[in-house]
Amino acid sequence: MLVIGNGRMITRDAENPFIENGAVAMDGNTIVMTGTTEAVKGAYPQTEYIDAKGKIIMPAFINVHEHIYSAFARGLSINGYNPDGFLDILDGMWWTIDRHLTPEQIRYSALATYMDSIKNGVTTVFDHHASFGHITDSLFTIEDAAKELGIRTCLCYEVSDRDGKEKARESVMENARFIKHALEDESGMIAGMMGMHASFTISDETMALAAENKPGEVGYHIHVAEGIEDLHHCLKTYGKRIVDRLMDCNVLGDKTLLGHCIYVNDHEMDLIKETDTMVVHNPESNMGNACGCPPTMAIVHKGILTGLGTDGYTHDMTESYKVANVLHKHHLCDPNAAWAEVPQMLFEGNARIAGRYFKKPLGVLKKGAAADVIVVDYDPLTPMNGDNCNGHILFGMQGRDTTTTVCNGKVLMRDRVLTGIDEEAALARCREEAKKLADDINSR
Repeated sequence: MLVIGNGRMITRDAENPFIENGAVAMDGNTIVMTGTTEAVKGAYPQTEYIDAKGKIIMPAFINVHEHIYSAFARGLSINGYNPDGFLDILDGMWWTIDRHLTPEQIRYSALATYMDSIKNGVTTVFDHHASFGHITDSLFTIEDAAKELGIRTCLCYEVSDRDGKEKARESVMENARFIKHALEDESGMIAGMMGMHASFTISDETMALAAENKPGEVGYHIHVAEGIEDLHHCLKTYGKRIVDRLMDCNVLGDKTLLGHCIYVNDHEMDLIKETDTMVVHNPESNMGNACGCPPTMAIVHKGILTGLGTDGYTHDMTESYKVANVLHKHHLCDPNAAWAEVPQMLFEGNARIAGRYFKKPLGVLKKGAAADVIVVDYDPLTPMNGDNCNGHILFGMQGRDTTTTVCNGKVLMRDRVLTGIDEEAALARCREEAKKLADDINSR
């Protein structure tokens, strides 16, 4: 048993959204009670207690689109890399990195990403992995890192024909093996999807191979119209728009997650809505790659289940919240844009997306939900309540304000110190592996 109390508590529970001096009680991996600190401590007087000391208690964050394999790109300089457009960025940076990753570098990329996620209050990560130099067992390597740190994760491998048919087949089989493994797992901490890169790097033959080997219980995780080149290729090669092609290939559906969706039109949005397919918005990545601003507000207004991800650009969901808020105001020249839509994506959409892969309710503090709780070091200088707490998060908090992170009832970080891993030693190995990767890339 564990109780966290004596904090302003944001629950995300519509029946009781904010408790001024709140507490949450956890028994194993499940929340058993929320209420005032006095009531909860009274009900569980002999339980381990974490005093929030007036800080914010809230549900842990969920990130529905990450790229663990990009962890060692931070500060990396690649000889001759001078991109002229999105395709050059993909091939010159990201595909170059993933072709050179070793199994050890995959492991430490995962540890680095998950450690940073925990420090930013993120306990559930949907990752989209690529390591075309070492495909087989790469997802299992990442799973081992997740288990070591105690974080919840949904994994997939990025199927693509870009390095040939044999590696495309190997990628499909890695997904299939991991999905079957995840479906048999009873911990509630791992899930699998059939990962795909994007329409322009996947042939009809490989699409069919993926469909043949995908268990019916799961969907696809694929980048859609991230760059205009993806759309142009689909129109030229297949005579149709990307979402139409995915519809024809039976990729759409309630378990499928579409990343980006920058160059989609109203007709495609209608198809996404009609098939109950999910979308994830990654604002910083779209801006950083100069890909454009997606019609995310229109997508949300269509009633499409939409979440917020980081695409590996950061591991701080509050940072992505801030950027998405100003991006759509700026793009639409509308100061009223994104006030409601972005927090809906982050706090409701991400929880609903995760709910399609994990059984316990996530992103909410209420009885029966998963015991995923964070404490954030924030002392509001203006009145705070259930009606304005999103404004406080947007303008007053950062991910690194997280002091304590609990996932599945286990304390993963207490007073900003990670538990269960020697962070200093792990980061030292990360630096070693990152240098090996950079030296390997620039020696060729």
